[in-house]
Amino acid sequence: MFEIAWAALVFDYNRRMAIFIDRLVRTPRKTVAIILERDGSLTVRAPLRMAESRIHAFVESHTDWIIKNRVRLSLLAPPPPRRFVEGEKFLFLGKAYPLVIVSHQRPALTFDGITFQLSTSAQPKAENVFVRWYKEQAVQLISGRVLTLAGKYGFQYHKVRISSARTRWGSCSSLGTLSFTYRLMMAPPEVLDYVILHELVHTQVRNHSRRFWNQLGKLVPEYKKHISWLKKNGSSLI
Repeated sequence: MFEIAWAALVFDYNRRMAIFIDRLVRTPRKTVAIILERDGSLTVRAPLRMAESRIHAFVESHTDWIIKNRVRLSLLAPPPPRRFVEGEKFLFLGKAYPLVIVSHQRPALTFDGITFQLSTSAQPKAENVFVRWYKEQAVQLISGRVLTLAGKYGFQYHKVRISSARTRWGSCSSLGTLSFTYRLMMAPPEVLDYVILHELVHTQVRNHSRRFWNQLGKLVPEYKKHISWLKKNGSSLI
């Protein structure tokens, strides 16, 4: 993967509106993807040899979408910072569980299906401990769920990768590598399945054409409901 950090300006002459590309990532993909980050910055993923003029034209054609979603993001209240104290609740598969601080244990963080238990010695580094725990769960649960759903519906993929993305729930590379953020471990199981099936469909349909949504709709009839849930609650999956 080739990654270029830049700030390119795309100007829409009809609307007199300037759109900045904050980050351009070039990979061996066939299509262009626009990702609006939680802070409103714009990431664009494009094929290795695509001309910058074509990239700019693509972004310009999506000016309305970018503006609309930037406004939506600006209206979302930022989630309160984590304190990692007794009684604070943390999400796992769509449900919130309280944290209990214990004097000493190994591993530093455990979960018994009722509460999270964190060792006092691990409190200063609690954020890293929680992230590591969520990633471990994601490796097992997401990988297993991808295998099950791919087998059920006849999809083929290369491998599964767990990322730390904050706003990109999943992606599918041109080589069939499926990437999912560990933050999905905080979402309800049906939302997780939607994201997995979304990316599995991309192994056959690389874009978001009508064909893509028709195929996804046959597998997940309520996919719009899950999309709305992620838009409304995604910022709280931290």
